[in-house]
Formats: sequence, C-alpha cells, structure tokens
Amino acid sequence: MSAFTMDADWLHWHQNPSKPKFQPPAGAVDAHCHVFGPGDQFPFAPERKYTPCDASKDQLWELRDFLGFTRNVIVQATCHGADNRALVDALQHSGGMARGVATVKRTVTEQELQELHDAGVRGVRFNFVKRLVDALPFDALGEIAAKIQPLGWHIVIYFEATELTELFDFFTSLPTMVVVDHMGRPDVSKPVDGPEFGLFLKLLEEHPNFWSKVSCPERLSQQGLPSYADVIPFARKVVESFPDRVLWGTDWPHPNMKSHMPDDGHLVDVIPHIATTTELQHKLLVDNPMRLYWAD
Repeated sequence: MSAFTMDADWLHWHQNPSKPKFQPPAGAVDAHCHVFGPGDQFPFAPERKYTPCDASKDQLWELRDFLGFTRNVIVQATCHGADNRALVDALQHSGGMARGVATVKRTVTEQELQELHDAGVRGVRFNFVKRLVDALPFDALGEIAAKIQPLGWHIVIYFEATELTELFDFFTSLPTMVVVDHMGRPDVSKPVDGPEFGLFLKLLEEHPNFWSKVSCPERLSQQGLPSYADVIPFARKVVESFPDRVLWGTDWPHPNMKSHMPDDGHLVDVIPHIATTTELQHKLLVDNPMRLYWAD
C-alpha cells in the first residue's frame, strides 16, 4: 500500500487489458514505460507535479509477458524527480531484460553516472513541456550532455509541436544521440504534410543523430479509442521515412491521462497500422531498441 494518496482525478492503469491480436516478433522491446514507487518503498519527489497510483516493476513485467514482449526500456517518471532509486531497483531485478533512462541534476558526478550505467541506464531525459516543468533546462542539459557523452548515452527530449520552432537550434546543437518522445506531440488535426509536422520531419531528415518514438496515440488522438485512426498517418510517415531510427512503447502506466485510460492490448494492435510490413515491425520493435540499449 502506498504511503501517498493519489490525486483525486488520477486515472488508474487498466486492470484487465485485452490480449492483442497482433503478435510482436520474438525479442520485442517495449521501449517507453515507467514505474511508480511503490510509494512506501520509493517515495515520490516533494517537488512533483502529480501524485500517481503505484505501478510496480512486478506489475510491469506481468504486462510485458501478457502483451508478448520480451524487454522493457523504463523511463524515469517525473513524479520521482531525480531520485532514480525505483528505476534502478527495477533494472537490477529485471534479469538483464530492462534498460533505463534516468533524470539527473547538473551536479551529478562521474561516479554516480557510472553507477547508473552499471545498473543499466543508457540515457537521460529532459522535459520541455512548459506545463510540466517550472523552468526549461537549457543550461543543465548542456552541462549534463558533456558528462554523459563519454558513456555513450543518449538524450531523450519531451516537447510539444508548437515549441519546436524556438527549440530547434538548441536541440540540434546537442552532441549525443537524441530521442524524441511521441513524435514531438504533433497536432493531428493539422495536415501530416503541413508545415508544423514538416518541421519535425526536417529535424529527423537533416540530423541523423535524432530518433523518434512513435508512441502514445492515446495522448495525441482527437478521434479516440480503440483505433486512434487520426494518429496513424503521422506515425506511419515517421516509420517509413526513418525505419532505422524509430522506437515504440506502451507508456504504461500512462501518467496524467485525463480523457480515458487506454487498453494496452489496443495500443499493441495499432502497431501493424504504423509499421505495415514484418521488416518494419522487426526494426521498430527489435533491431532499433536492441542497437540503442543493448549494444554493449
């Protein structure tokens, strides 16, 4: 039982997801998911913007097996701030089947980074969604990028499409591999061949160190479940244009969802609509995440 009381409007993760019709290829990786607490063991950060329900590593492993995946990439949740203990605990109990993306402060030491690396961390995440952070982390990201580069880590960035114009030059100055969460949150009511999404495609086209997660249709869709059809043309465009630089993940346990709580089985069944051949599916779910997270 958590020592924290979740927010009154918090939507609990799906308790009975459907079995997906799509069978992921052997060795498939859920490359974007989280663990929350449990709060009585790994307290949530005092500066957090939300208080979630518990979502433990064991519950994540159970979902992974049920959906037909083999591995996970666990991304540090903002409710834990830069306290990566819940993340590290999950990695250390994964039997080598999970890697991590941490949150660190600019004061992080080489020894602390090495300890995270030994646990299985391979990247750091920075949030540029203004409604979720108190200040944009420009200076800290520059310093941290220099510290993680010798480890071969990458940077994960989270932003919204309307913010890309002002952030473009800063992002492209980063010295490491960069992974963009959820296609930069495009406005899917706008044309897939319009200027706003075109700028995101330009980012990937002109900068081969940039990758994209084609995840979270439940966050982007205006048409809604179960098919999230309005998101599919955007994700398919990215997968077909940059097949060697795309990743997919459930985003379990779906933090800060307000409209509905997605069925994770339905999310898996979106995959063959955005990666329409077995070759593209294997790149998306196996080859790419293995190259990025398990190369060493």
